[in-house]
Amino acid sequence: MNKIIFNYLLKNFLKTVFVFILVAYCFGVILNLFEEIEFFKNIDVSIFTPLILTSLFIPSMIIKISPFIIFLSSMWFMLRIRNNRDLLTLKVFGYSNLKIFFILATVSFILGWMILIIANPITSSMSKYYEKTKSNYSRDIDHLVTFNKNGLWIKENFQNKQRIISAAKPNGYNLIDVSIFHLDSKSNLIEKIVSQSANIKENKWILNDVKILTPIDGILTEKRTDNYQIESIYTFEKINSLFKNFDTMSFLNLVINYKVLLNSGYNKEFLNQSLHSMLSLPFFLFLMTSLASILTMNTLKRSDNLKFIVLGLIISVLMFYFKDLSLALGQTGRIPLILAVWAPVIALSLFTFIGVLQINEK
Repeated sequence: MNKIIFNYLLKNFLKTVFVFILVAYCFGVILNLFEEIEFFKNIDVSIFTPLILTSLFIPSMIIKISPFIIFLSSMWFMLRIRNNRDLLTLKVFGYSNLKIFFILATVSFILGWMILIIANPITSSMSKYYEKTKSNYSRDIDHLVTFNKNGLWIKENFQNKQRIISAAKPNGYNLIDVSIFHLDSKSNLIEKIVSQSANIKENKWILNDVKILTPIDGILTEKRTDNYQIESIYTFEKINSLFKNFDTMSFLNLVINYKVLLNSGYNKEFLNQSLHSMLSLPFFLFLMTSLASILTMNTLKRSDNLKFIVLGLIISVLMFYFKDLSLALGQTGRIPLILAVWAPVIALSLFTFIGVLQINEK
């Protein structure tokens, strides 16, 4: 009998979660499709291109809002078994509120790890393809930044000239081993600037230990100087922000290649924030199921589902803004960044611990 009851809880809970994921996916497709159509309205592409890109984008969004999907689906499932008297039947067979809660919360916790280990590598690959495809169609294609195994590459137009910049790697506010090519409208070389390092904190880059090569009558003449300045549309903050896309970096890649990514020039704070944000997901799912249990399992009386769903939506919005506020405090240095990532989990843990003890007494 215990196995039958366990299978009933597991099957119906997972079914409810799947339905909510499907609903969220459909809403996401509808909303994002308009944005993609607006982007491609003046570009000659197939009608299927916006739909395909939308389909690639939504799964990563689903993972980001998975705590709220789990919360709402948990509330719906518990309200349903309470209103149809299944909860009372479960109690007759020895299943307390605490036992039901632990079964559902543990399932949510395991789902969190499955998302990180199985789903996240797939969605990160989809996000990379999405970003790459969108950049190929970008109307601002004259200004590009890419970072790969060959280092950092920047293309920009400046004062009717083309500028191509390469650097071995970033190091704080500096770029190391910088080469700058200035080309005319016909892609002929105007000058080449080689620098040991360049400070890019501001739009006015400061180059150190500089060698300037200029072609005169087909011969490159060399000029050396200790310091040299150039104007660029890019700053350290702007370049750094272009690579702060959590969706394109998978959990497994981050864990396995953390030191490699760090040595390649990725910002340590960004990597730590990404890693701890992902690690907190299973615990967040566990706690959101706990919160749903506290709200719905404190009585056996029938109730209006709509009232609880509205309450659930309000709580989801508040949690969303609390997470954003906590991260903002961490990113601005008000509190340690890692603490900022885990603060919502810690706060929710304290609240749910007291609440779970209360529902166990009923």
